[in-house]
Amino acid sequence: MYFENTNLEDVVVDQQVLTRLLEKHGLECHGAWDYDRMTFDRRFDVREGRYYLRLFCTAISGDVGAHDATLKLLKPVIGKYYYPHGVEYTDEVFPAHLVKDCEKILADVRKDLTEFGI
Repeated sequence: MYFENTNLEDVVVDQQVLTRLLEKHGLECHGAWDYDRMTFDRRFDVREGRYYLRLFCTAISGDVGAHDATLKLLKPVIGKYYYPHGVEYTDEVFPAHLVKDCEKILADVRKDLTEFGI
């Protein structure tokens, strides 16, 4: 499920600033990158299963591997994890409490970006 109206989509930010800011909100990138993309995840283990809040980013300049990229955020998404197949983003029923928590996290990320003047 993609989150609409978060005011995060198409935001452009320095890779190191974004990494520190997202880690503050529990969103981390552990090997989910290549030279022009990054994915930040926050895992939720709830009664209904395992879910991931994801922020995908693309580099508009620089190199992610060299930690000097300028990243553009894409639309945030939540997906349900299925072993061994991976994460499904559509055709799922997401728990209302989890969606609400994710919306709060995304709003807090947007607020922090605004405080940086981004």
